Amino acid sequence: MASPAALALIGRLIARHGPLMFHQSGGCCDGSSPMCYPIGELLVGNSDVRLGDIGGCPFYMSAAQFDYWKHTQLLIDVVPGRGGMFSLEGPEGLRFLTRSRAFSDAELAALEDAEPPARGP
Repeated sequence: MASPAALALIGRLIARHGPLMFHQSGGCCDGSSPMCYPIGELLVGNSDVRLGDIGGCPFYMSAAQFDYWKHTQLLIDVVPGRGGMFSLEGPEGLRFLTRSRAFSDAELAALEDAEPPARGP
């Protein structure tokens, strides 16, 4: 999921850079923030999970990180500030931010019946 502000920023970035992708950073150089790249700039592999799309852009995270966060709903939002130095939104004076909340017991039960997220490219 993405907030209206995040979707608006994604639209501006697509207009400027073309097709995009997201990868949830695991906390190394740029903290644990969603990173936005032109499609193909960051290679994803079998150790990455595609969670779905936001604003028409694929969204990935590492399988290990997904295992840790699989009980939460993620919402990609935008706040003022500098994003990760490798993420496209940096020059906008905004940064993407992942907000989360734990799924309810009913939501978790529904997820257990759902297809697991796709791996890799």
